[in-house]
Amino acid sequence: MTRVTCRFARIALAATLLLAAAQPGHAACGNDGAGFSSWLEAFKGRAAAAGIRQAAIERGLAGLTYDANVVRLDRSQRSFKLSFEQFYARRVSPSLLARGKQNLKTHAALLSRIERQYGVPPSVIVSIWGLETNYGSDGSGRHSIVRSIATLAYDCRRSAFFENELVSALRIIDRGDMSPAEMRGGWAGEIGPMQFLPSSYVKYAVDFDTNGRKDLMRNLADMLGSTGNYLKQKGWRAGQPWGPGTHNFNVIREWNKAEVYVRTIAAMSQRLSSSE
Repeated sequence: MTRVTCRFARIALAATLLLAAAQPGHAACGNDGAGFSSWLEAFKGRAAAAGIRQAAIERGLAGLTYDANVVRLDRSQRSFKLSFEQFYARRVSPSLLARGKQNLKTHAALLSRIERQYGVPPSVIVSIWGLETNYGSDGSGRHSIVRSIATLAYDCRRSAFFENELVSALRIIDRGDMSPAEMRGGWAGEIGPMQFLPSSYVKYAVDFDTNGRKDLMRNLADMLGSTGNYLKQKGWRAGQPWGPGTHNFNVIREWNKAEVYVRTIAAMSQRLSSSE
């Protein structure tokens, strides 16, 4: 074979490989479940390259199937398109505020310790707790976190973002913090009443009660303490205001990018702080 012929053979082989990668069975992402199994097998190699041990990869991804309902939920988030006034009225009910005031009193000692360590006022942490899961009472926990995140990582809308979350979920399993069976949460893969995504769990979860385990599912000290740590690490400035236009308001944006949600956290916590 001549050098020119060999060169064209290599070009043809490269074109064949690119064409194969574009076929449904080899797709980088997909809008239905047809290529999910093939995508998952390819992802295992990327997870291993990220440092996840093979045993954790196999345990975490065993038997996973595509969840079309999670994709439907991801496509139907309309509340963030409301005005602030509409969103606040829908989310901050008199009962949510009343329970928030009660939680400030019931957990005053714990919240004071968190504020001393991280500088975040109790009303801000309690507002996030209430808005995320109605203080843990909304029943989130129906979904397999790994299955939900794997589905969203395969889906084409935000595949890169959720593939990073899937690696983080496997890292949690690899570290022994939670088993795959314990990892049940929100439809978008959120963990526990404070709704930490796996990457935030890996970076910001703390063992606030020093019992040897970071438990964001059931341990209130760890859940609320980790929230304080998250905001502190994102730049929260102790003793400063957090209303619109302030530095701390921009820090709250790190918790949730939706402007109406950020304004609602700020407004609700201002109301609660006046009752502390």
